[in-house]
Amino acid sequence: MNSEENTKVALVTGASKGVGRGIAYGLAEAGWDLVVNYHSDLEGAEETKREIEQRGRRCLIAPGDVGMKGDVDAMFATIMEDYGRLDCLVNNAGCQTWSPLLEMAEEDWDRTLRTNLKGCFLCTQAAGRIMRDSQCGGVIINIGSGANSRPFPNLSGYCASKGGIDQFTRVSAVELGPHGIRVNCVAPGAIEIERTREESPDYAASWSPFTPLGRVGVPKDVAQAVVYLAGEGADFITGQTLYVDGGLWTSTHWAY
Repeated sequence: MNSEENTKVALVTGASKGVGRGIAYGLAEAGWDLVVNYHSDLEGAEETKREIEQRGRRCLIAPGDVGMKGDVDAMFATIMEDYGRLDCLVNNAGCQTWSPLLEMAEEDWDRTLRTNLKGCFLCTQAAGRIMRDSQCGGVIINIGSGANSRPFPNLSGYCASKGGIDQFTRVSAVELGPHGIRVNCVAPGAIEIERTREESPDYAASWSPFTPLGRVGVPKDVAQAVVYLAGEGADFITGQTLYVDGGLWTSTHWAY
């Protein structure tokens, strides 16, 4: 149990690397204690934990597949046993499969929707119940992408899941608002992380010309938006999607 009664606790799913790790670091620097969820990358989760503790914050590692209800129930039970509270959930865990629509395997479609959309639902439901019962409210932030509203060829499952998250954010905000729970979405643009560098070794050079601000994003850019939405300065903002994209999705000259 946290000895600092007023310290707030945030859970970031999929925080063993990439954007999730950056969000966890940002929240730690803003004074939050953390729960770092991972599915398969224990080594990465441990590295995230070490960095958070070096920033002077507590950190709990919580394994689990967010698309499996048993894993989610166990994860939230562990959080309540250890911290006794949860003030912020960041639904970041996600996956994607590159495949033409007519060739996509059913199992790849199911895995993408289960992780990205069902995982968001299961974690929001579990966190929302805790926040409602605490009568202290809370914050839920879903991580979307340009695929919230833009069609990307060969990413039909990913686009379907992110479009679903966009609408799920709004309906969750409407239902949970009376309990003092705010729900928003942060939709990153071109962000350079391990995965995107694997997809394109010249990722920054490829995407910077399409971005009006002239560069790709980094995890810290997304983290700063999450920290803002999680904080008191955003306490009258809910049901919104904030695009953190350097103008990429606004630009009229952008192309696939």
